[in-house]
Amino acid sequence: MPDLTTRLCTIKLRNPTILASGILDEDANTMQRVYHNGAAAVVTKSIGITPRDGYPNPTLIDLDYCLLNAMGLPNPGIDEYLPEIQQTVHNKIPTIASIYGATPHEFTTLATKMQSAGAHALELNLSCPHAKHYGLQIGCDKDLITHIIQAVKQAVHIPVFPKLSPNVTDIVDIATTAADAKADGIVAINTLKAMKIDLDLQRPILANAIGGLSGKALKPIGVRCVYELAEHLDIPIIGVGGILTGEDALEYIMAGATAVQIGSGIYYRQIDIFTKICSEITTWMNNHNYRNLSELIGVAHQ
Repeated sequence: MPDLTTRLCTIKLRNPTILASGILDEDANTMQRVYHNGAAAVVTKSIGITPRDGYPNPTLIDLDYCLLNAMGLPNPGIDEYLPEIQQTVHNKIPTIASIYGATPHEFTTLATKMQSAGAHALELNLSCPHAKHYGLQIGCDKDLITHIIQAVKQAVHIPVFPKLSPNVTDIVDIATTAADAKADGIVAINTLKAMKIDLDLQRPILANAIGGLSGKALKPIGVRCVYELAEHLDIPIIGVGGILTGEDALEYIMAGATAVQIGSGIYYRQIDIFTKICSEITTWMNNHNYRNLSELIGVAHQ
């Protein structure tokens, strides 16, 4: 049986699949269900300082080939959410806490509370494409990225993984800035800015007009970004975007990803997609005489 274990800094994973932020991560019970269905770790929904309602409906559109959403970062706020982190960690589930803010101080406040609750790592949401004053608006500003990462790194001792956007001129330049600020790894990529217009109503369908595109159509872009990042960085890369099969995951891994996150794939292949993907990776490795997943990380660069 091939060895699918991999390591993200201090976190040893039983396989390379991780639940992406924003999907089935509202509470400890749903995250435990995901873990029991094969995920090696979970990323929480993005949590801010105070509660946020998000945008009114409609917030999600099925476009057949992908999904388009503008949720607006709905969350109960850090103090209300901390018990979910504590319970997830108590259940012995590797837990990566996703946080967002508008200033370095907000990020450090969130980071220290998440660490105190037992989170094993932090994912900094610097890339949400549809929340004003957060996410992508921060993730385009290299000086602010540097200040946020440096502040968080000084405040906590757990690994820090900024999540970056493809909606920038040069993702390698942004990632290099993050690495220079001592980020422990990079998550790539978040959704693409996109929209759909209702021809009868003659107006955008989403309440926010612009949303983020996810699903199968995003995969070639995500793989390209991971490949380019791996050419320039020597820190772990977590690949995300359009992963529905073991073959999809292997593309990211061969491009240089140490692990992969799965989000919209749950919509298409149900909650046990993690087990299915690991089985498909195992079959491929058996058929091609690979014994350890580590042999495949970045092999496309040889």
